[in-house]
Amino acid sequence: MIKIAIIDDHPLVITGLRHILDGSANTEITGSYTKGKELLQAIAWEQPDVILLDIQLPGQTGDELVDIIKGKYPGIKILVLTNFDNVFYVRNMIKKGANGYVLKTTSEDILLEAITAVYKGEMYLEPVLREKVLLDNLQVKNTFTIEPVITRMEKEVLQLIAADMTSQQIADKLLLSKRTIDNYRLSLLMKLGVKNPAGLVKKAIQLGLID
Repeated sequence: MIKIAIIDDHPLVITGLRHILDGSANTEITGSYTKGKELLQAIAWEQPDVILLDIQLPGQTGDELVDIIKGKYPGIKILVLTNFDNVFYVRNMIKKGANGYVLKTTSEDILLEAITAVYKGEMYLEPVLREKVLLDNLQVKNTFTIEPVITRMEKEVLQLIAADMTSQQIADKLLLSKRTIDNYRLSLLMKLGVKNPAGLVKKAIQLGLID
């Protein structure tokens, strides 16, 4: 069972999420909250596996909560669930350490797929967002100064990219799907602010992430 906490300031959204997750055999809701303070108090003893996190919240915003949660409980996975489809928000939340990003307009199947993926330690971006981010990578130079949070698995994928392996070869080696590796590639491009694998390897060497 995947233990899930929900934070959203709209009761109707919480009700809808509860309906979806209660109908799944693999998920269990540990609690639902409308304010960051409530969530932080609860997860100290509830320890959910995954947090469904909205960005726009009263008091502490979603991006502030990611910093706090990842600092205190790095093992908890964070799946952003929001109406914000702007690439700025996607980049910002992923750089801060969020494990996935989906929109509130998504289907139940994609939501459950995203929850399972981040629970397993994978990076997940809703398909429509992947296209927007890839296009933005080609058009705009990333100017964020946030220190990127690179996970152990991302570092491993990065090493294999530096070894000039394709996504399929990396997937075969790590026993993951090609789509999962493509998500890791996109996450690394966003976090390091580069446009292609060559730039990715160059930036990773500069930051000391690979030899």
